[in-house]
Amino acid sequence: QVQLVESGGGLVQAGGSLRLSCAASGRTFSNYAMGWFRQGPGKEREFVAGMRWSGGTRYYADSVKGRFTISIDNAKNTVYLQMNSLKPEDTAVYYCAARVFAVLTTTNYAYWGQGTQVTVSS
Repeated sequence: QVQLVESGGGLVQAGGSLRLSCAASGRTFSNYAMGWFRQGPGKEREFVAGMRWSGGTRYYADSVKGRFTISIDNAKNTVYLQMNSLKPEDTAVYYCAARVFAVLTTTNYAYWGQGTQVTVSS
């Protein structure tokens, strides 16, 4: 049973930083792609960042390029999202997701975490 547990959300001022963590368990993820998504108030869930567990290309939404970084620590079975230069429009619930094979920018992922709230004040 795949489990994804996010943590690290909170309240931060504009310009600040947060690092989100996603602890993954229940499977060997070497053939999986991992994604971070977010859903703001009254908005649809949108892709933020993604990469394959085995490494390689990292994908980002245009709105976060240059500010956010996705990474994976194999030893800890954890996916991270480092968020810098945060803006009020980054306010959302952030979700970790997993699917076999390729990174997709759509929500077609088999496994999801419960989400963690990020609030950026102006």
